[in-house]
Amino acid sequence: MNRTLAIILLSSAICSIPVSASQLIWEGGNRSVISIVPSNATGLAEICVAYGMEGRSVSFPASSAENVKWYRYSNLGAGFAEEVSGAVFADGLSTIRNIEGDMGYVVETAGKQYCFWVVDYLRHPFSVNSISESPDRDCGFMGLDVDGTGAEILYYGINGRRFTLDRGISLAYRTLVPDVENMTFVETAREKSLEFLESPLRLEGVLCPTDFVITGDRFLQEWGDAVQYTSPVIQPYSVSAITSAVQTERENDNEVNPGAGDASFGGSAPCEVSFEAAVTDGALFREWQLSRFEDFDVVNLSFQELKFDYTFTEEGTTYVRFVCANSDGSCEFHSDIYTVAVGASSLKCPNAFSPNGDGINDEWKVSYSGIVGFECSIFDRYGHKMISFSDPSQGWDGRHNGKNVPSGAYYYVIKARGADGKDYKLSGDINIVNYRK
Repeated sequence: MNRTLAIILLSSAICSIPVSASQLIWEGGNRSVISIVPSNATGLAEICVAYGMEGRSVSFPASSAENVKWYRYSNLGAGFAEEVSGAVFADGLSTIRNIEGDMGYVVETAGKQYCFWVVDYLRHPFSVNSISESPDRDCGFMGLDVDGTGAEILYYGINGRRFTLDRGISLAYRTLVPDVENMTFVETAREKSLEFLESPLRLEGVLCPTDFVITGDRFLQEWGDAVQYTSPVIQPYSVSAITSAVQTERENDNEVNPGAGDASFGGSAPCEVSFEAAVTDGALFREWQLSRFEDFDVVNLSFQELKFDYTFTEEGTTYVRFVCANSDGSCEFHSDIYTVAVGASSLKCPNAFSPNGDGINDEWKVSYSGIVGFECSIFDRYGHKMISFSDPSQGWDGRHNGKNVPSGAYYYVIKARGADGKDYKLSGDINIVNYRK
C-alpha cells in the first residue's frame, strides 16, 4: 500500500476499537512499560511510556497476518500515518520491533483501528541538582531557580493536536495561612503538582521560612526509582497581614447618634475604636496610620503597636490603615482603609422634669451629640449646689444628699465642648413638677 492510500484509509475510520484496558503486549527492556489513559480529546486509546526502546517489541491480537497492518505517525496526526513494515504474526499476535519512541502508532485490524502514542523516557530524563531563590520575584510571587532536567513531554493526538503528558512532579513547602477568627497566621504544608520542570518556577509568595522539596516524576516513582531533592531553608520575601477594628458601642438614652453613614465607624463623639493586626514572619516594619486624607499624603498619627485603642474626638472623617513591609521595604502590604466619621455637636437642655417615679421624665438630662468635654452644675434658688457631673449621659434625679429636694425652680450652668470645636456655655431654669410624695 502506498502512502497516499494509507492516508485515505486511516482518515475514513480512525481509532474505532473500543477500549476497556490496554490491548498491547510489550516484551523486552529492563523496566515495565507504563500505560496512561489520555483524555477522549486525543482520540488515543493509551500512551505508553518505556524506559528506552532498545530490545523492545509490541504485539496486538489479530486473526491472521493479512488481517492486521501497523502505521506510524508524528506530529502531523494519524491522517498522515505511514505503514510500518516487518510485522510478524504468530500465535494470534501481530508483533513489530525496532519501535521508534515519541511517535504515534495505529494498528488496523478487521477495518478498525487502535491508536496509541509511545514515549521514550530516556529522551526526557528527570533529575534535580539544586534549588535556590530566583531574583525573579515580587510581593505576590516568588521564583525558584531549579538546576535539573524534566522538560515538557509532548505527544500528539490523531488529528495532530498537541498535548502535554503530566509528569506528576511534586513541589512541597510550607507557608502561612490566615486564621481571621483568631487573628493569627497558621503554618501550613502546601503541595503543588507540576506537569513538567521549568526554571524559574513561579509560585505564590511564601510567608514563612521554608525548604522546598521536589519529588518525581510519576514514572520514576512507578519504577521504584523516584528522585527527591530538598533545598536549604529560604527566608520569606513576601509579607501579609490581617486586621480588625471594633467600635465600642454606647447606649445612652439621651445621646443623639447620627450614625456613621457610609463610613466604617463613627457617629457621636467620642468614638472609641479598637484596632488589631497580625503579621507574617517577614514583616519587620509595621505601623498603623491615621490621616485626614484618603490618599494618606499626610499621616497625622502613627502607632507601631499591633494592637491599640483610639478615641476620635474631632468632627470629620479620619482614614485608618495598617502598613507592613519586609526588612528593606521592597515589599509592602497595605490593609483595607477604615473610615471613622464623627458628626457635628449639639446640646439641648430641658426646663422641667417630674421625678414622681412613674418612669416618665423622672430624671433631668441634656440631649446631646458629639460632646467631648462637659461640666454641669445645678443650684437651688439660694445658690446651694445640688449636684455636679462631667458625663453628659448622666442626669439629676431630684435628690440632694440622698433626699428629695422640694419642688420649684432650680438653675443649671453648663460648660461643654463639641467634637467640631464648638464651645457651649449654657444656663437656665429647671422646674420640678408633679413631684413624688
